[in-house]
Amino acid sequence: MATSGAGERCSSLNGIVSETETKTFTDLPAELLEYILCFPVLKHVDICNVSCSCKRLHDVCHSRGKVWGHQYKLRWPRLQKHYRQNKCCDWLKEYRTRHTVGLQIRRTVVSISKRFFTEVPCVGQVLGDSFAEIESLGAPEHFCEDELLSILNSDKRKSLTLKYYAKKILYFLRQQNILRGLKLFLEQPAERQSALEGAVLVDQYCNPLTDVSLDSISSQLDEITDKVKKMLRIKNPSHPSLSQSQGDCSPVGDFELQRQVVAALNVVLYEQLQYKGNECDYYNPLNSYIHQVLLRRTGIPISLSVLYMTLARKLGVQLEPVNFPNHFLLRWCQQQRGSEDIYDFVYIDAFGKGKQLTAKECEYLIGHQVTADYYSAISTTEVLLRMVGNLLNIGKRGEGNEKSYQLLRDSLDLYLTVNPDNVQYLLLQARLYFHLGIWPEKVLDILQHIQALDPSQHGAVGYLVQHTLEHIQHKKHPVEPEVKRRSVPEHVEVQYSIGLIMKHKRSGYNCVIYGWDPKCTMSQEWITTMRVHQLSRGANQPFYNVLVQDGTCRYAAQENLEPHSSPLEIAHPEVGRYFSEFHDSHYNANEELQTRYPEDMEETLGTVQDLYHRPTPSPGQASGHQEGAQIPNGPSQDQKLQDSQENQDAVPL
Repeated sequence: MATSGAGERCSSLNGIVSETETKTFTDLPAELLEYILCFPVLKHVDICNVSCSCKRLHDVCHSRGKVWGHQYKLRWPRLQKHYRQNKCCDWLKEYRTRHTVGLQIRRTVVSISKRFFTEVPCVGQVLGDSFAEIESLGAPEHFCEDELLSILNSDKRKSLTLKYYAKKILYFLRQQNILRGLKLFLEQPAERQSALEGAVLVDQYCNPLTDVSLDSISSQLDEITDKVKKMLRIKNPSHPSLSQSQGDCSPVGDFELQRQVVAALNVVLYEQLQYKGNECDYYNPLNSYIHQVLLRRTGIPISLSVLYMTLARKLGVQLEPVNFPNHFLLRWCQQQRGSEDIYDFVYIDAFGKGKQLTAKECEYLIGHQVTADYYSAISTTEVLLRMVGNLLNIGKRGEGNEKSYQLLRDSLDLYLTVNPDNVQYLLLQARLYFHLGIWPEKVLDILQHIQALDPSQHGAVGYLVQHTLEHIQHKKHPVEPEVKRRSVPEHVEVQYSIGLIMKHKRSGYNCVIYGWDPKCTMSQEWITTMRVHQLSRGANQPFYNVLVQDGTCRYAAQENLEPHSSPLEIAHPEVGRYFSEFHDSHYNANEELQTRYPEDMEETLGTVQDLYHRPTPSPGQASGHQEGAQIPNGPSQDQKLQDSQENQDAVPL
């Protein structure tokens, strides 16, 4: 690259003609070359090409690392938090490693659909083989996570199958990391364990795709603490808690000064900020997640108690958790510390707006007497077990859908991490995995552990071992899935196809078709329970597997479905398992679903064209009697009315 005037002859003042020196691009100072090569429009491929052009540019690209450092930060901005500001780093090596990990992760995620499409789906679960592949890369965990996030943050309507499995792997990887953190937490001395930190770990494990951190939760509590201090300052400007910095301050010894803190805390928490116990929706799992308690300002006794106890400690008042049956409480000692007389304590009901109770009044909360043991303070580990136990019970109370199964799995994982030898919950975990048809090898490990802990469980263990071995044997010889072609005579009555957005005529729900049968294939018991005989054609008509907007999967009769007048995306967690893309008016099936229904997508495209993309008739062609008018397919208005009258007693399916 020559400068202007290079190679030209210039006349000097004395008339002597001289030739200026030729200047090239590579003669520029290294700092200026680095500045040019860090121009945002240049990508890594450009830098590779430049560095191969000559030794000078190769040295500029690699000597100080500035050029490749810029490329790294440009391409993966989320990873900057993992590097110190002035850290010396081989940025080209980091770039290559991250790039290689990204390619390997994508290959693994792409392969999952082919290998596991026929497996029983379960939210947050992908078979262990894929996890092992990710871990075998030996790459930094944050590289793997960043690539998965890149997949999830790509075009919303595309690569749905890729995102579906990327989300599952990310869910698992984060949970494994949180589980390691929980184990380290439990290894700490009891006096160093914080109930708040334990609650955050539980929250993180059950919500691994949500941005929840101890720092963010602590910052929110610091803000509440500042509000309490402002209230205290009004009542007592010389209160010792006001001179303490953020964090747990020194205990306030004087009982009257403690009373002032508790009074101010109650005003701020329950009057100013309007925190309250969630009596209307008590069994909502959100009540147990500390970030949701802060966001929604409502919770159950134990989550509100953890919040209350942490705030009190930040202000110098030591409260202790009490594992009172059916209603978690805090106790506040009114005498010298070390007393175990239950009448030396005031009991605080954080669920009841900080109400202070005597030991006798506590019994009124549950309607019966209890022994003195129930008034004792408990450890942080016991607080966690109570908190996780609540989530476990909510999971068991669930409706048997994927969401409740996932909550049950997560809470069992947490409970058995804290208390790994609980035979009751180990057996529940084995039964759950067996019921879901996942991880049969893991089921055998659990059953072996149960047998070692409690030989009296031989009967239940033996039954599950036998059927689990049968399942493993069945997996070694999988049955090829049935291929359904629309062109065969027995499928002639199938009117709709996979990928179409439908509306249920009676229930009104929106859904997308992901499978069909020419006749109802459910058991006679199901047919009777669902009163299929009340349909005009009963079970002798096509039935469709549909993903419903509310997150459920249903089996609907053809006569109860109709194409949606205004197609919309279906926000179902399993959409990506079957479809690769949402295309304005329908879903495109992924390769695995197309293999099952090889002729359906062509039918879907034709139906979509007829329903939504016909040219609008001109004013002169509005009447159907005019020459050239298009007659829409489908039943006439009279036929629709007749069908409506015939089906008025049918039950939604």
